[in-house]
Amino acid sequence: MQTDLATTELGSTGMLITRIGFGAWAIGGGDWEFGWGPQDDADSVAAIEHGIEAGINWIDTAAGYGFGRSEEMVGRALAGVPERDRPYVFTKCSLLEGPGRKVVRSLARDSIMREAEASLRRLGVDAIDLYQIHWPRPEADIEEGWGALVELRSQGMVRNIGVSNFNTQQLELISEIAPVQTLQPPYSLVARDVEAEILPHAQANGIGVIVYSPMGSGLLSGAMSRERVERFPDSDWRKRDARFQEPQLSEHLALVERLRAVAQRHDTTPGVVAVAWTLANPAVHGAIVGFRTPAQVDPLLPAAGLRLTDEELREIEGR
Repeated sequence: MQTDLATTELGSTGMLITRIGFGAWAIGGGDWEFGWGPQDDADSVAAIEHGIEAGINWIDTAAGYGFGRSEEMVGRALAGVPERDRPYVFTKCSLLEGPGRKVVRSLARDSIMREAEASLRRLGVDAIDLYQIHWPRPEADIEEGWGALVELRSQGMVRNIGVSNFNTQQLELISEIAPVQTLQPPYSLVARDVEAEILPHAQANGIGVIVYSPMGSGLLSGAMSRERVERFPDSDWRKRDARFQEPQLSEHLALVERLRAVAQRHDTTPGVVAVAWTLANPAVHGAIVGFRTPAQVDPLLPAAGLRLTDEELREIEGR
């Protein structure tokens, strides 16, 4: 059943997006360098379908997620959706499959052109609503890569262009070629570096911001524990991440208890409060929330409408 989710305009794109988007990183599976462990494709498609039915109107994926697998799942789910009900589709380029399913990076024009064509085929769409450079690497080639995205937009293969993981200096450099329409940075209570310069820069320049990992890749969901981390399969990248190891893990689980105290007052979960916290930043237009099964969707949708008081924000941040 569709939920009435509020929308906001994403920068200069003209797209009105729901405050929460469907994140498709994890549905790329576990058989690649930054995978999330085993993933059932039927669950992936069902999760996307349920997210659309629930009112989410954009999906964020990438060619690099499982080296095409995530995009294929998105394409499979969208194949049965009437055109008028289709969500916006955002995807990314520059991460390619290397030996041993490891990531290699390219911002060469010809490589990006091939990637865009392959993404269009997998997604089954006529044009990509938002095409993004995934990482500014190799940094020496970001101008060539950005020029390729501008070219793709002029050809009608993509409608809007943006970047992910860029710093302010890189944003300023490529904006001399063409304005940056959107930015996708990591942002959560355990990843706040972008608050100092990047988010203010985006807001001052009218750049639409969609943040990824607003729950710290599950750390702030309220369902994380030391025991669960120990049970992560070897194919889950989080098993190797310092944030999920001591001493950081204890600090983050203590933060979850502050989230839980606020969540109890709103009859919700720590994960909902964590996502709402990111949306409280005036520079942020939307948050990318990862879903792997249909059952995960509905419990997190309230984050789109949860308004935290200044006192609650201070409490959450431990101020």
